[in-house]
Amino acid sequence: MEAHPKFVWFDGAVVPWEQANVHVSTATVLRGANVFEGVRAYWNGDERELFIFRNDEHMARLRNSAKIMRMAVPWTKDELTRAQVEVLRANAFEGTVWFRLSLYVGEGEDHIWPPEQVPVGGFILPRLAPHLPRITEGVDTCISTWTRIADTSVPPRVKAGANYHNSRLAVMEARTNGYAGQPILLNERGKVSEGPGACFCMIRDGALITPPVTANILESITRATVLELARDALKLKVEEREIDRTELYVADEGFFCGSGWEITPVKSVDRYPVGTGQPGPLTRRLQEVYFSVVEGRVPQYRPWLLPVYGEAKAAKAPKAAKAPTGASTR
Repeated sequence: MEAHPKFVWFDGAVVPWEQANVHVSTATVLRGANVFEGVRAYWNGDERELFIFRNDEHMARLRNSAKIMRMAVPWTKDELTRAQVEVLRANAFEGTVWFRLSLYVGEGEDHIWPPEQVPVGGFILPRLAPHLPRITEGVDTCISTWTRIADTSVPPRVKAGANYHNSRLAVMEARTNGYAGQPILLNERGKVSEGPGACFCMIRDGALITPPVTANILESITRATVLELARDALKLKVEEREIDRTELYVADEGFFCGSGWEITPVKSVDRYPVGTGQPGPLTRRLQEVYFSVVEGRVPQYRPWLLPVYGEAKAAKAPKAAKAPTGASTR
């Protein structure tokens, strides 16, 4: 497998990897001023089709992030959707893909006003992303000493690159302390928030329980999907409420969920085994349902999927969205 894709969508066109360059003077380089979406496209080998999962929801969240950050979005939803399809087709992926759709602040933020007039560029960076062993084996985790960012400081509702400095600190600490997986962060009230790159859910007494969106979590699309499938497909009781740290030690099951982490079982927290210390049966059932849905094997949920290659496999890809005047910051 190549370390990077052959093609990247950058500022309005699909270009070779080597040509996707951002200048060092941009605000995204200097201050991490960007918003993004991490999206999965799932491969269905029987249909030989690649399905982008819940594109509409990702586009809506990207717009909300840009709105809060006072960033003008120079492309429409349809243009960005076509761009995603085009770059995936250009790379001719035949396997599950994770890609990052980013909007970044260019040069001039220090002297241009209003902020909506600051140039904004964009890129789509895809890579093959097959299931990792942790999906089957589960992970051991811990409570981080770092506190999750709050809505009153750096709002986690905004999916911004700069927010992930908080995540990196927590991950580096956990790995230094011998944990291979990501940790769990508490919020300023001492309640469970989420992992650095995924939301957290636990099973207690047959109910699926997860922190509310007011617990300093990202408004996760995967989390919303898992809650819906748990209610409708598995008929589980679902609770969105605050969770104490010690509840994790006596939970029956636990798992992380997110576009990157998918549904990853948690085996232990702070060396306390969760349940039997192995991936639990309800977590396994959720995984089975989830992967069937995202791969297009459940007709009821096909509206969540956007096919990349389409019925006419040899059809020409849609034209790339053109970069608005002044949007490029190369």
